[in-house]
Amino acid sequence: MNVITSSAPRLLNRNPIFSAIIVIIAEMGFLQIPGLGKVHFHEYGSGPKPLLAFHGYGMTGRQFHVLEKSLLTKYHVYGFDHFFHGESRLDGWTDKQICAGMTKQMLYSYLQEWFKIYGEQRISLMGYSLGAGLALTLVEEYAHLIDDLILMAPDGLATRTGFHILTHNVFGKPLFRLATKSTWLAPFLLKAVKAARVIDESLYQIAYNEIDTPKKRLDTYYTLNLIKLLNPDVEKVAALINRYKIKCTLIFGTDDHLFPISVAKNFIAKVDNPEIHEVKMGHWLVTPALDEYLTGERK
Repeated sequence: MNVITSSAPRLLNRNPIFSAIIVIIAEMGFLQIPGLGKVHFHEYGSGPKPLLAFHGYGMTGRQFHVLEKSLLTKYHVYGFDHFFHGESRLDGWTDKQICAGMTKQMLYSYLQEWFKIYGEQRISLMGYSLGAGLALTLVEEYAHLIDDLILMAPDGLATRTGFHILTHNVFGKPLFRLATKSTWLAPFLLKAVKAARVIDESLYQIAYNEIDTPKKRLDTYYTLNLIKLLNPDVEKVAALINRYKIKCTLIFGTDDHLFPISVAKNFIAKVDNPEIHEVKMGHWLVTPALDEYLTGERK
């Protein structure tokens, strides 16, 4: 239900009773994207600044609600569900269309439709893992309106060799499709990735829980194919961050084998004065422990 105007974050700070009513009414909403579908979003946070957020694989736009003492006091979050996650739904897309992938212009439409509801205004962006690639892609088009860019264990800063093989390679594509139908192939490939130390035990368990049924395997296949064209131009993004003086914060887990800080070195070197955090955690970053770290309660 889209009943809050762009003044909602300010109103939330003025009247506790009104605030509680608004949160109940507008804790979620939808953007209707022409040619794409319905994008579901969650609203939370008591801060005055709008923050559009993109979650990691297997989660929803509510993922960042655990950062209540750090980010949610500064921002009013609009957390979008990826397609094949939460309540976002493609409108009549065929298997062939999904496998061809959505375009960057379709992603830009998220903000075009959001602005129609809340008015064009300055915003901030946040993304974790897979979602960071989407946030980076939006910088290409909307850098002039962005104040802060917060990236956690970010995808999109270097070539995803494994994902590229599965979604673009002439041999990898049919193998990926076959893995969605097989009860043994996907677990076998996941174990091979773990053995190669691309992921650790905790990430293996998380990933395994996302491929243990035929529907979950198909959702994985569709998700990765749908976003395969959304590869940010890292050189362009870095230049835009510098040009528009966007505050760029990057957070990495010291034990993250999927998107460690090493893959972001080139990007970090090109950005003026980025704020870098390395936390004693793995890839699974968005937790109450990170909230404590960001507030200084935990080293």
